[in-house]
Amino acid sequence: MKCPRCVQVIHRGAGLCPHCGFGMADMDARHGTENVSLRRLADMAGLMRSRERVSVLAALDRFCRKFPQLFFAVYTGSGQGGGNLRQFGFWLLNRAAFEDVPVERPNEGGILLVIDAESKSASLSWGYLLDPFLKEEDTFLCLSRAHAYWLEGRFAEGTIRLLAQLEKILRRRAQQARRDPERFERKVAPPVKSGEIARRIREGHRQASPSPKEVVE
Repeated sequence: MKCPRCVQVIHRGAGLCPHCGFGMADMDARHGTENVSLRRLADMAGLMRSRERVSVLAALDRFCRKFPQLFFAVYTGSGQGGGNLRQFGFWLLNRAAFEDVPVERPNEGGILLVIDAESKSASLSWGYLLDPFLKEEDTFLCLSRAHAYWLEGRFAEGTIRLLAQLEKILRRRAQQARRDPERFERKVAPPVKSGEIARRIREGHRQASPSPKEVVE
């Protein structure tokens, strides 16, 4: 994975980034250690009208149908307590318990968009299952697709455009993975405590059917 502070590659099981010293404890100290109950669309800043939220939710549902192992979530609002928005997104994806996401889609397969209109910034974070399939350039391309719309206050339309670009990227990577599976094989085991994190995140969710074997569509 990449450190959300210095963007250097680190072992996903590392407690601290060996390059800059960043760790989850830094964000827990700022934002808390308790899980945060959210839905896939958490428009805390009120950037979207009611009908616009309906359109975004429809786009989120389409994404889930196309990629049944993954989910996409949107959070609008500042990185409460200050700090870098990218780091806040990393923390929130780790601590969020998404009420409307079934348990067979753990946060490890989640993608979170955080929009802070006040600071005119946004970030994309994703779980480690997507590490072989997404790159920093993909983040830039997806956010670029939405940038012009967000500058005009059209946050729902920009988010939908971003999702469409992300779907194109994931479909292309899925095709590449079928042709060259070794290139996309995850080489590093997940953190030792990931099972405990998943258990806490899933508490209160309904029972689910067995999870799919494939990573992406």
